[in-house]
Amino acid sequence: MPKVAVGGTFQYLHDGHSKLIEKAFEIVGDGKVYIGLTSDEMLNKNHSIDNYENRRFRLLQYIQKMGFPEDRYEVTRLNNPCGPTLEEDFDSIVVSPETYPVALKINRLRAEKGKKPLEIVYVEYVMAEDGVPISSTRIAKGEIDRHGRLKNNSEL
Repeated sequence: MPKVAVGGTFQYLHDGHSKLIEKAFEIVGDGKVYIGLTSDEMLNKNHSIDNYENRRFRLLQYIQKMGFPEDRYEVTRLNNPCGPTLEEDFDSIVVSPETYPVALKINRLRAEKGKKPLEIVYVEYVMAEDGVPISSTRIAKGEIDRHGRLKNNSEL
């Protein structure tokens, strides 16, 4: 059964997150998607980020609204950037430009352990109205909403 990994902090669930999650389910076929959610201990807080349990609750609600059955995914706690991908067998990892270097590191470390490399599935950023990527940081700053719409259209 195929196993696909995808991970993130998932503070403000936005269209970029949807694209990553949808891609993971698209490629897994009849397998299972493992969604790594950054632990509180691992966070680099450059803006106010909710605790793990609140983010996990919202992420599970979000995936449910997307219509994916509960038996097709699992949310796991990430205490380090590689999560379970170094020890467990996975087929693919879905990444954004931001997390692509982590996937390269994972494959390097897997090779050192004699494990097969993961297929890296690269998903481009989703752009906001202003042509700049949607991000939780921009949402936190009040620049855009979760769909990339500018909050202050006078900047256009």
